Amino acid sequence: MPHLINFKRIGKPAEGYISISEAQNEIPFEIKRNFWTYYTPEEVVRGRHAHYETEMVLIALAGRIVVNTEMPDGTVNVFVLDKPDVGLFMPKLCWHTMQYSHNAVQLVIASSLYNEADYIRSYEDFKKISSK
Repeated sequence: MPHLINFKRIGKPAEGYISISEAQNEIPFEIKRNFWTYYTPEEVVRGRHAHYETEMVLIALAGRIVVNTEMPDGTVNVFVLDKPDVGLFMPKLCWHTMQYSHNAVQLVIASSLYNEADYIRSYEDFKKISSK
């Protein structure tokens, strides 16, 4: 199931903070790829897909990201990411959409390299998988 991960926050307001993530500790998979999104207009909805195998952790390094998730069993959740020390774990077969504030910067930590064949880009195809 998708769930929030609270990363350790070290520091104080007077000096700033650092948060750390390590594979197999806070990140529940071996990290194969990182990428980030930014300058996404507020009216744009990104995502609109699931993955057959890839697991991810999403982090809003700046701004706010609203993430809607749906699992094959029909469980739907809405997560608001607006703190750089909180990530959202997304398991495989998790349909998701994301909407960003104008200043949002999203870091994605992924369990696999990019592979177009891993994407489920049609919601109808996702629902067919879900009904199996």
